[in-house]
Amino acid sequence: MKKTLEFKAHDGEIEDIALGPDNKVVTAGRDFQCCVWQQDQLVTGLRWNENLPGIPDKAYRYQACRDSGTFLGLGTVTGSVAIHIAFSLQRLYYVKEAHGIVVTDVAFVPESQRGRELLAGNEAALLSVAVDSRCKLHLLPSRRSLPVWLLLLLCAGLIVATILLLQLAFPGFL
Repeated sequence: MKKTLEFKAHDGEIEDIALGPDNKVVTAGRDFQCCVWQQDQLVTGLRWNENLPGIPDKAYRYQACRDSGTFLGLGTVTGSVAIHIAFSLQRLYYVKEAHGIVVTDVAFVPESQRGRELLAGNEAALLSVAVDSRCKLHLLPSRRSLPVWLLLLLCAGLIVATILLLQLAFPGFL
C-alpha cells in the first residue's frame, strides 16, 4: 500500500473512520468532533456543544460513524444514536442513550432487495451495536413531500386563478 494523503483531522485519536461516495471521508475523534472531508479539506463538522446546547462539552463523544451517501449515522460513548443529512448535517433522528453504554459500531441497512424489505416504507435504517451486547434497529420515517405532478397542478391552478382575478379587477385585461 502507498500513502496518498496525510493531514491532521483531529486533536487526539480518531475513534472511527468511514469512506463515503464521491471520495468523502467521515471521521469521529476523541476531540468531541465528527467531520466530513473531501481529500484534506474539511467539508463540514459537528460538535456537541454547537448541536445540543446546554449539554456540557465533555459529556458526550462521537464513537462510531457511517456515510450512506445521503445520511450520516453516529453512535456515542454514552449510548446515544443519531442520523443526520450528510451534506448539511441537519439532525433527523436522535435517541438519547438508546444503549446503556458505549455504541461500538453503526451500519446502514444496504439498499438491496432484502434491505428495502426491512425498510418497510422508511427512508433509512441504521443498526447500532453496543457494549451492552445489544443490536438495535433505528428506522428513519419517510419525510412527507408533495408528488411533482401535484405541485405542477397547483402551480397551473394558481396561474389560472391569477389571470381570472386580473380579468375581474381590470376588464379588458386579456
